[in-house]
Amino acid sequence: MPVYKVKVKWGKDVFPVEVNTDDSPMLFKVQIFTLTGVLPERQKVMIKGVTLKDDGWSNFNIKDNATLLLMGSKEEDVPKEPAEKTVFVEDMNESELATAFDLPCGLKNLGNTCYMNATVQCLRTVPELKESLQTYQGVEVSSVDGASLSQAVTGSLRDLHFLMDKESTVLPVRFLHILHVAFPRFADKNEHDSYTQQDANEFWTELVRMLQQGLPAKQIEGGSNKEQYKSLIDQYFGGTFDVELKCDEAEDEAPTKGKEQFLQLSCFISQDVRYMHSGLKSKMQEKITKKSLTLDRNAVYTKTSKISRLPAYLTIQFVRFFYKEKGAINAKILKDVKFPMDFDAFDLCTPELQEKLSAARSKFKEWEDAQVGVVKKVENKGDEEKKIEKKYEPYWFEDDLGSNNSGYYTLQAVLTHKGRSSSSGHYVGWIRMSGDKWVKCDDDEVSPVTTDDILRLSGGGDWHCAYVLLYGPKRLELIEKDEKMTTE
Repeated sequence: MPVYKVKVKWGKDVFPVEVNTDDSPMLFKVQIFTLTGVLPERQKVMIKGVTLKDDGWSNFNIKDNATLLLMGSKEEDVPKEPAEKTVFVEDMNESELATAFDLPCGLKNLGNTCYMNATVQCLRTVPELKESLQTYQGVEVSSVDGASLSQAVTGSLRDLHFLMDKESTVLPVRFLHILHVAFPRFADKNEHDSYTQQDANEFWTELVRMLQQGLPAKQIEGGSNKEQYKSLIDQYFGGTFDVELKCDEAEDEAPTKGKEQFLQLSCFISQDVRYMHSGLKSKMQEKITKKSLTLDRNAVYTKTSKISRLPAYLTIQFVRFFYKEKGAINAKILKDVKFPMDFDAFDLCTPELQEKLSAARSKFKEWEDAQVGVVKKVENKGDEEKKIEKKYEPYWFEDDLGSNNSGYYTLQAVLTHKGRSSSSGHYVGWIRMSGDKWVKCDDDEVSPVTTDDILRLSGGGDWHCAYVLLYGPKRLELIEKDEKMTTE
């Protein structure tokens, strides 16, 4: 791999930079941007009078210790018109809309990196994850030297979140570099020397596993937590199945019982599946073949799974891709499968867990019974009272921080795919800001959308199809004194 250590001279400043000529010149310009703040399109990089082209290194004679000259100014250095013109909403572009409506930061696509951008945006909706990253004390990440891969990935995501809190658009070049070191297959290139498209759910799974190793569990302040977790991911994203295996061919064989951990549920799509709930249930009772000790041969078993621990945040993958030998691609199932904005996981749980869920569910029932009265009270509130910070009932069991104590969930992010195979097409993140306010994060183009737009992501054609859903706990708001509870 041809890597050269060079110096980039920009005015009076000199920056040491590593250049990998297997990467495109544009990625090198992105590196320079992170050091100087000069946007790639404003850069003119020269060596001995020769200007670097965007399509390759063939005309650029680069060697170790070479000094490259950078010409170009930061955007804020460019003179601006003294008077501000009035801009109407209908005339705004996506970037202007993002600023006007206080929308989240966009992420530049660095060449088929939409799978990464969409995943980062969806996971960023989890406040406990954001808080844990903010306080993460791992190494300063400029490389993986002196750090494990999980530390490097966790630290680079922390740094990316920091930039996203400050900017309207970020080039995630450092995060991408660390990911390529941690997961070399995501750095694969095609015949055009561009990064190949990757499966977003595979990346989501790998990123969460790295965070699972990097982020410690959260502790209850002044309380006790019966359940002990090493990782924040296990605590807030991890669930448990109680599993029973019963042999269909040997009635006298005693069933075997055990437990399995999960970080996401799978919604399998068949001809009969029209709704997410039925796709989930079909996976929770299935036929498998395994060795029977009673019969001393392979036999058919019924595997029944019930959830005995619900996590606060429930990740659901729609299994839309299958391997197609003709063409050797992961072909896509375009079938329309409806998903709810509010999801109840009660009937997927063990009887023991259902009994534990009943207390919190009763409180939600009280709210439903008093809903008409609550609407009148909220309408009559003054502006000052509305600004009071909301307080909520705990959504977790007292002895299990990070669990869900009601079985009720609210959709907070959707990762979609548009195209016919997982190795092509385009990924987008759709995230809930609050209430019915949603945002479409299409790389660096961030724009407001409606709840109806989200419900149209259920599939059935070449439009964006829901691929990964992220549900968060439904919340009960506490109102002081004699006022009733409200929900979000």
